[in-house]
Amino acid sequence: MFDHIAFPTSYQTLDTPYPVQITVKRLDLIHPQISGNKFFKLKYNLLEAKQLGFKQILTFGGAYSNHIAATAYAAQLFGFQSIGIIRGEELHTQALNLTLQSANDFGMQLRFVSRAEYRLRHDTDYQLQLKQHYPDAYIIPEGGTNTFALKGTQEILSPEDQTNYDVICCAVGTGGTIAGIIESSSNRQQVLGFSALKGEFLRHDIQQWTDKLNWSLTDQYCGGGYAKTSPELLQFMLQFEQQYAIPLEQVYTAKMMMGLFDLIGKNHFPTHTRILVIHTGGLQGRVK
Repeated sequence: MFDHIAFPTSYQTLDTPYPVQITVKRLDLIHPQISGNKFFKLKYNLLEAKQLGFKQILTFGGAYSNHIAATAYAAQLFGFQSIGIIRGEELHTQALNLTLQSANDFGMQLRFVSRAEYRLRHDTDYQLQLKQHYPDAYIIPEGGTNTFALKGTQEILSPEDQTNYDVICCAVGTGGTIAGIIESSSNRQQVLGFSALKGEFLRHDIQQWTDKLNWSLTDQYCGGGYAKTSPELLQFMLQFEQQYAIPLEQVYTAKMMMGLFDLIGKNHFPTHTRILVIHTGGLQGRVK
């Protein structure tokens, strides 16, 4: 199913004045729509859905969910109908943003629900109701994080990545990507996650997927919460793109990169540290 999608492994080392090496692994170049970590998260989920004979893919997300847009495209490409349970019933009467419009254009049926209902997305009884209402649907959790996603995200790091770098950085949403990276990293490496969300719950979620201890998580650069931006962040994003010709988006990758540069400027890393930054894509909803 995924065999015909080219997976260009592209690395870009940044020319900076800092005494560390910063290399970006451009997962955003994997595919125009199924880009970045979503390619790895969806890969084995869709293979499993196809093998089990499901005709629909149902998943969950907020208004700015990269997972929603990527799932809509991947489902259409591989012959599934798609359904998105979207947080925020008020969105039903509003114009679709770029992310939701993208999902809609790829044929996803958008079902807007209240925040109270959305909080039930992990509830067994609620999931049973969904299965009864959508009997042909294979359900993928919010953000795509499950055992099949972990199997995919463990493929993000190559054997060379495990030996050529000291620190691995990535943006964190639901925790599935960083958990896979942690599992496949070497024990001498440190994995640093930049959370797009505020709160300790995410740390506990990640711990459910890995027993390794060579990782840390910071929400210091989440900018006040998920999908929130600031003039400072947008200015950094613009300057970074102009200087390095690497597109970022304001929900995940720009916050990660701004946070990383701040830590480097504060001498957080020893001299000559080799840092690999995972570009997780999600560019369809970026501010242009």
